[in-house]
Amino acid sequence: MPLTTDFGKTADGQAVQLFTLTNAHGLKATISTYGGTLTSLLTPDRKGQLGDVVLGFDNLAGYTSDLYLQEGPYFGALIGRYGNRIAKGKFTLDGQAYTLALNNAPNTLHGGKRGFDKVVWTAQPGTSATGQTLALSYTSRDGEEGYPGTLAVKVVYTLTEDDALRLDYTATTDKATPLNLTSHSYFNLNHGQAKNALGHVLTLNANRFTVVDATLIPTGELRAVPGTPMDFREPHAIGERIAQVPGAAPGGYDHNWVLADQMRTAPALAATVFEPVTGRTMSVYTDQPGIQFYSGNFLKGNLKGKGGVAYPQHYGFCLETQHFPDSPNRPAFPGTVLRPNEVFHSVTEYRFGVRP
Repeated sequence: MPLTTDFGKTADGQAVQLFTLTNAHGLKATISTYGGTLTSLLTPDRKGQLGDVVLGFDNLAGYTSDLYLQEGPYFGALIGRYGNRIAKGKFTLDGQAYTLALNNAPNTLHGGKRGFDKVVWTAQPGTSATGQTLALSYTSRDGEEGYPGTLAVKVVYTLTEDDALRLDYTATTDKATPLNLTSHSYFNLNHGQAKNALGHVLTLNANRFTVVDATLIPTGELRAVPGTPMDFREPHAIGERIAQVPGAAPGGYDHNWVLADQMRTAPALAATVFEPVTGRTMSVYTDQPGIQFYSGNFLKGNLKGKGGVAYPQHYGFCLETQHFPDSPNRPAFPGTVLRPNEVFHSVTEYRFGVRP
């Protein structure tokens, strides 16, 4: 069974716990009930030495400080009700107009001012046939952050015996609502040693990406990647062409790549990452139609994480499996509406290994 420890209390007095999942190979995943946050993930390098490969803090105060809330990096958190951006905080569903908080003006980002990353989830640790588990549940009430319907969400973390961290997302609702659940972990497979993550070698199994405007809202165009710095069909270091990525300051990757035209029936390979110094590898499998590759552009070095390590620009990267940004306002994109009597289910796996 996962190990349970106290992680403090929120400002309103809610107790927060940490759960540490382990497997026979020594991998350890630690998850907080605050935001369902992955706070630590220990994996071995090519020499067998364990190292933490995700950004985060040693204490709850790190995730609730004024500076953290101001910069809003969402380290390791579960994201909802709608991950990524909705243009101008507005959408219409079944003829009804809805208005959301502009917490990333002029748009809504990651569920609003108090998204799923800022609530305390109910936890149930356990063990399955494939490894130790942590089931997290949260009920988002009708009207919360402006969204319709009471939404019951369950996310199960599993640390498998074959060295994968699996996330199973499930949700039901009593009214039609847009839904886009994801995990916002920042990875650095040489965390604490490298000055940034730009030397990581990335492959994305995608032929197109969603073009965005200056506020990172899709224009509607799905552009082919050949001939652009968005082409990761063959391996490239993250920093190799990052200066060529078009867009506003601070610069870098923060785009959705198109994996499929609709949700798949089973997880498929979406991305692979190789860190040459440590030999660590990570492969991302998902049934979602999109993946947001974010190169930590807005990290400023002001936040100091575990062990006092500062997190400057590009120190970590995210691979967020998802539906496309602003889908509620883009009928041509894969649909995100969940209706009563339907069950949303999605699976993402982060599989870890080493190379010589």
